[in-house]
Amino acid sequence: MQPDTDLTNTNPHTEEEVFTFRKLAGIWVDNTLYAFRFWRLIILAGIIGASLGLAASWIPILLSPAHFCFHLYFSAYTARLTFVVEESKPGGGASMASALAGQFGFDLSSLSGTNGILAGDNVLELLKSHSLIKKTLLTAYKDSGSESLADVYAEKYKWKQKWAGDSKIGKQVNFPVDQKTFSRLEDSLLQVITTRIVEVELSIAKPDKKLGFFELQLTTRDERLSDLMCERLLKIATDFYVDTKTRRLSNNVARLQRRADSLGILLDKRTYSAAETNQLLLDANPAYSGPTVNAEISTRNKYIEGVVYSEIIKNLEASKTALVQETPTVQIVDYPELPLKENQLHWYFAALIGAITGIVLTTLFFASRRRK
Repeated sequence: MQPDTDLTNTNPHTEEEVFTFRKLAGIWVDNTLYAFRFWRLIILAGIIGASLGLAASWIPILLSPAHFCFHLYFSAYTARLTFVVEESKPGGGASMASALAGQFGFDLSSLSGTNGILAGDNVLELLKSHSLIKKTLLTAYKDSGSESLADVYAEKYKWKQKWAGDSKIGKQVNFPVDQKTFSRLEDSLLQVITTRIVEVELSIAKPDKKLGFFELQLTTRDERLSDLMCERLLKIATDFYVDTKTRRLSNNVARLQRRADSLGILLDKRTYSAAETNQLLLDANPAYSGPTVNAEISTRNKYIEGVVYSEIIKNLEASKTALVQETPTVQIVDYPELPLKENQLHWYFAALIGAITGIVLTTLFFASRRRK
């Protein structure tokens, strides 16, 4: 026979140990105290981290990883531009309702029907458009010469040397201003530059949600490059916005203008023709009705064309007024002022970050080993 088993060890209703934060904190304290047994290695890791931090602050080539992790730049310059967008005003009732709702903390601006590409928070995404940034990069760095902003950017970040030594590229890549089309390789490299600018170096913010002010900041390793890119990016985005918002009215004004010009020329010819017909009527034989009929038809056509011309001019002036009212205004409040703010990684700050990082990572490593 099998011996009887101990029922006290197989009780299915055994309660689990209660979890408390105090116990968890005690475990971490014990693990940390255990890790401090290796204090020599922890101090050594702090020294190594401080040395790497100093190297990152003194040697530009080591800044690439740190740049993506901590947004720390080696002699980087930040251009700051503040602007405001003035849209067409909504009706009085909508404006009054929006102002009244704003006193109670509600935002009814989206219901006023005046939202555009640069209205509200849409500007934050428009200025990050890859196509607009690409157009900005392909503008000239200097007034004379074919060197573009993309060429200067790639040169300042040592990318051209890297591309020339790469096994897949293996050549000097340039982005001249006067070039209209680019190869697949050049487009891909431009996309790399654009992605870096959008994700790391470009910042668009709205300091106050209740106001219409926007702040554009761009940081690169060249002072003039930061200044030019900041101003030209806003200029290209503004032109795109105004063209998109007023394209329909602009086309209508152009169509009416062409119509008015052609009718004006035709009316001038009709006026001379009517005057000649009336002159012939003075010398015509009263027995014949032909000259009288010709004079009457010429005068009637002149009157009809004059009425049509008058209506077209009215519509043209009304369309021009509507175009002026619908054209938004992007007013720059603060331009980037030279010299720009220079961002440098100070050696003591870099050493402190490296030392803290080395100590914390080493302590966590030994603490985690004890739990195993």
